[in-house]
Amino acid sequence: MTELKVALKVSDLAPGSGKTVEVGGNQIAVFNVEGQFHAIDNTCLHRGGPLGEGSLCNSEVTCPWHGWEFNVVTGESVNDPNQKIKVYEVKVEGEDVLIGV
Repeated sequence: MTELKVALKVSDLAPGSGKTVEVGGNQIAVFNVEGQFHAIDNTCLHRGGPLGEGSLCNSEVTCPWHGWEFNVVTGESVNDPNQKIKVYEVKVEGEDVLIGV
C-alpha cells in the first residue's frame, strides 16, 4: 500500500520548474506543469544524471548531464520508447504536495 508523505509546499515550486526532494529515503524529482504537480525518480536511466536539476519544457524534462528527455507525467523516455522511469503518485492537500512511497 502506498503511503502519502508531505514532500514540499505548493509555494516551493513555481510553474515550469522542478526540484529534488527526499521522501521515504527516495530521491524524487518533482515538477510543476502549469499548476499540476508530477513526481518521477530523480535518477536518469542513461547515466544517472539528476533529473530534478534538468530543464522543464511543457511536460518533458531534459537531463542536465547528457540531454535525455523524459515525460514527467508518464515517465516515458523521449529518446528510447522502451525505457521508462518510475512515476510516483502525487496529491495536493491545501498547501501541501504529498508523494506516495
